[in-house]
Amino acid sequence: MELLNNLVGIVNELLWSKVLIIMLITLGLYFTFRTKFVQFRFFGEMFRLLGDGAKGEKKEGAVSSFQAFCISTASRVGTGNIAGIAMAVVAGGPGSVFWMWLIALIGSASSFVESTLAQIFKIKDGEGFRGGPAYYMEQGLKSKGMGVAFSILITICFGFIFNAVQSNTITAAFNNAFGMNRLVIGLILAALTGVIIFGGVHRVAKVSEIIVPIFAVLYILVSLFVVVINIGEIPGIIKAIFESAFGLREMAVGSMSGMILVGIKRGLFSNEAGMGSAPNAAATADVTHPVKQGLIQTLGVFTDTIVICSCTAFMILLYSDYATAGLEGIELTQAALSSQIGPIGNVFIAICILLFAFSSIVGNYYYGESNIEFMSKNKTILNVFRAMVVGMVLFGSVAKVQLVWDLADVFMGIMAVINLVAIALLGKYAFIALKDYSDQKNAGIKEPVFDASNIAGLENVECWKEEREEKVV
Repeated sequence: MELLNNLVGIVNELLWSKVLIIMLITLGLYFTFRTKFVQFRFFGEMFRLLGDGAKGEKKEGAVSSFQAFCISTASRVGTGNIAGIAMAVVAGGPGSVFWMWLIALIGSASSFVESTLAQIFKIKDGEGFRGGPAYYMEQGLKSKGMGVAFSILITICFGFIFNAVQSNTITAAFNNAFGMNRLVIGLILAALTGVIIFGGVHRVAKVSEIIVPIFAVLYILVSLFVVVINIGEIPGIIKAIFESAFGLREMAVGSMSGMILVGIKRGLFSNEAGMGSAPNAAATADVTHPVKQGLIQTLGVFTDTIVICSCTAFMILLYSDYATAGLEGIELTQAALSSQIGPIGNVFIAICILLFAFSSIVGNYYYGESNIEFMSKNKTILNVFRAMVVGMVLFGSVAKVQLVWDLADVFMGIMAVINLVAIALLGKYAFIALKDYSDQKNAGIKEPVFDASNIAGLENVECWKEEREEKVV
């Protein structure tokens, strides 16, 4: 076990202190400039599209843009927002929150590119649409091997390790709040997971559509209540975040680089921008133009990090004992909220993490399913994968916290490197699609329609060769 811990530590150090920090920031800035700051220019349009998708007529057998948003947000909004941010603040100090914000603002452009590409290169299957990095690697880059490598990584990362992280946090929260046996909770979680994931993508979409909006709003409202009753302390906290992010003290003691890395790691784990996960959900949506889903997924990054993660960070920093309590992860968030609203805080966080993390398990599973189907259409293999997912949920419920998180960092890092290389090479198609969308909007067309035959050099595209009728917004 010690050898595994050491090996994981070495790989994490190489990936996060050298390779990924350069790739994420460089490509994020490149995509930001090439799209002319798409994440800010189209901010209002993102909300319009999401609203239209939520109230639009549901088409039988299709996943709406709102449901696709909920599947990806189900995966994003989980332990990273509650336990992960607590870990970041303890390990990196208040300044890590600033670097988490920055990577989200820059990375949201990468999220736009990868999700737009997923729509462009999606394929039609028996249940609707399917796609993601493996598909744009095979069709756009003509590299089946690269697609298979990514599929294996995301299946292991999301289907197994990340789901172990989610169940680990749920059982820790319930053990802390109610004294419940972690194995018993794990058995219940595993059973519920099996019922949903054996029902296919449409059941996944329906569960995500219900859980995510309700409890994300509830968590934000409670967090805002805590902020409001402590409004006098907020300016000091914001000042502490910025002073710590660029502080002379941090530079003097050599903790500056560690703080930046913690903020970026936990930020990426939370919002997944550029990692290649959200495009799997983005590809399922039935829309009239790929850019629509690119914009909606960009909004998901803002929702996850700028809103929900910030809520957790403020609650932690309002807790005067956050650095000395000797708590980590979910237990620290529970203690912080309980210090503001009493023992009910423990219970509230336990329930929120149950629903956030359980929705993440469901969303994570779908990413694995989509990539299993990329590699093989054999239903037996898919059912074996489903059974293994259920097993990992049970394993994670009683596993040691640190090793699970460290393994998640390794697989997330390798996945992100492969995906970032792919979207760097294919990004030009997302830029052209964005210009096409903007031109149609400027010409007065309310709902732009994409036709791949009008894009020079765009080949191996299955779903956009001609205008389809009766599309869902």
